[in-house]
Amino acid sequence: MIEIKNVTKKYGNKVAVDDVSFKVNDGDIFAFIGHNGAGKTTLIKSIVGIHDFDEGDIIINGKSIKKDPIACKKIMAYVPDNPETYEHMKAIDYINFICDMYEVDDKTRTKNIKKYAKLLDMEDKLNDTIDSYSHGMKQKIVLISALAHDPKILIMDEPFVGLDPKAVFDIKEIINEMVKEDKIVFYSTHILDVAEKLCSRVAIIKNGKLVKSGSMKEIKGDKSLEKVFMELEG
Repeated sequence: MIEIKNVTKKYGNKVAVDDVSFKVNDGDIFAFIGHNGAGKTTLIKSIVGIHDFDEGDIIINGKSIKKDPIACKKIMAYVPDNPETYEHMKAIDYINFICDMYEVDDKTRTKNIKKYAKLLDMEDKLNDTIDSYSHGMKQKIVLISALAHDPKILIMDEPFVGLDPKAVFDIKEIINEMVKEDKIVFYSTHILDVAEKLCSRVAIIKNGKLVKSGSMKEIKGDKSLEKVFMELEG
């Protein structure tokens, strides 16, 4: 479970996240939506321990990201909106570097790298250097790296940006497989029709404040998620 408890994050006098609270339960596919600059990425980076925050706490499976960040990070994987890698490295070397950081044993990493590289059509490209890749291919390598240690919680910021339709389909298959194992998938997106079909729960943030949170059915009612979002945006 992820528990966001009254989290506030400021940049100087600007309040980027304003007293936000909600829960993400095991087995949830959770969509986090809002306009550009609403505070989505700021909160996501706080959840994964990249950003500190000024007030509140974030609890990951009973542990505080402030007080026990290593234990929290060990069970999470993070895929940012902009895939940041060591581009001079071969993809397989980069993936193994991430596996080393998570202390993934040889059997597990070999199995998972093979599984996800095949699924994402990257098997024959793992020995290429990352700087030769397109944005979508880099995104795939970051995703393979994230999944190689079997995380209990997968957090993604705009995961479908720059991907071709097959890759989008493949990632949705991965997400559905994870939640069958009672894992958490939490992601931000602007692609509301995909979120509506894929996600079980949703939170909407506007100008740093949480304006809606609950099951997808509760939030959208008889409307589309896009319609609800546009009404909230005014």
